[in-house]
Amino acid sequence: MKIVIAGAGEVGSHLGKLLSREEQDIVMIDRDSEKLDRLDANYNLMTYVGSPTSFRTLSAAGVDTRCDLFIAVTPYENTNITSCAIAKSLGARKTVARIDNFEFRDQIHRHFFSSIGVDHLIYPEYLAAQEICTALRRPWVRNWFELHDGQLLLIGVKVRSNASLVGQRLRDITYTQHNYHVAAIKRRHDTIIPRGDDIIQPDDILYFTTTKEYVDEIRNICGKREYKIHKVMVMGGGRIAVRLAHMASDIWDLTIIENDAEICRRLPEKCSGCDVRIIHGDARNNDTLREEGIEGMDAFVALTESSETNILACLSAKELGVNKTIAEVENIQFISEAEMLNIGTIVNKKLLASSKIFQLLLDADETSSRFMALADAEVAELEARPGSKITRAPVMELRLSHDMTIAGLIRDGRGMLVGGRDRILPGDHVLVFCLSGTIHKVEKLFS
Repeated sequence: MKIVIAGAGEVGSHLGKLLSREEQDIVMIDRDSEKLDRLDANYNLMTYVGSPTSFRTLSAAGVDTRCDLFIAVTPYENTNITSCAIAKSLGARKTVARIDNFEFRDQIHRHFFSSIGVDHLIYPEYLAAQEICTALRRPWVRNWFELHDGQLLLIGVKVRSNASLVGQRLRDITYTQHNYHVAAIKRRHDTIIPRGDDIIQPDDILYFTTTKEYVDEIRNICGKREYKIHKVMVMGGGRIAVRLAHMASDIWDLTIIENDAEICRRLPEKCSGCDVRIIHGDARNNDTLREEGIEGMDAFVALTESSETNILACLSAKELGVNKTIAEVENIQFISEAEMLNIGTIVNKKLLASSKIFQLLLDADETSSRFMALADAEVAELEARPGSKITRAPVMELRLSHDMTIAGLIRDGRGMLVGGRDRILPGDHVLVFCLSGTIHKVEKLFS
């Protein structure tokens, strides 16, 4: 598949790195030759210096009828929309534009954007706010990923030494119960596709596949407790905080603390219609947090532009008694470190945007299929096609690669776990957990 990416910033560079590992034909366009040189030297992709809104540049970079996907992720939404329109006119089959204006996402404007050549819009800050809401609704989990209205769930949970699972072999656990499946284990810096002899250790993040009636059982065996979030303190008044206010101010009691006086002055207008308290102050200062009632908060969300600041602020909030903390961590290399610390949920816009774009690459139905990109792993829902290799034998006889596992499936609208003797049928929607760089292998099994 030929993919052209306009914009070698944080999101574009991350996408280029991921897609180059998936054996895709990638071309990256940017005005900054230094950014492109760094990518060209380290990854399997082509680069082209030029303007993404130039017909000549896009044509020279290979945007024509052979271009399967054109992705515009520069920092400027006008540039992204214009470049998608040009790419479509040159023959690109599918286009994606990163935007910053929430109004553009309104369904009533979809026809307009389609008419000018923009097939899909991605607003990373909106995706991040959605992820935060999911974390606040289920504060005891690290990740919550559901298929077909919750018929099948993938739940990431960090287990402490008090969990009954700790010290047990996976083989022994599966021998006594069949209500869940451990699809993967995140241990320190590595994600493991486990085997029967693997022993669960304290501070592992376990990724369970299950159905909704067994969620309480998983919570209990992981030593977690159910509790409700009522009051939430947000550090930073950027776009994610504004979107969170519009999504969640009628669900939770929100307080936003912003250190920049000018940003703070504009927040009431941006949060118009939202029931949210806005404070001008420095949330890095524990005295400020105490003055604004941190001891009475159920959750603390750190959304500044600094990953380090967000991590440290969440640790401080934990020490001050907050049960649930959420940190925006945009530096991919910091995610594993943050996960090992006492921080509840990590949010990364690049991974969230990548998840949406990978879904388009798999030709997934946006309304029913899902894709989730983790720091070093991927979770995909794929439909088994008639005659595909995945349907030719029971799972245990397929000789799947050790870097992937069948985590569960949806059959006739119902979620099911998958055992070695089970056979996948054409039309099944299958949840696959695999390590980064291997989704192309998985896709071949289903096509």
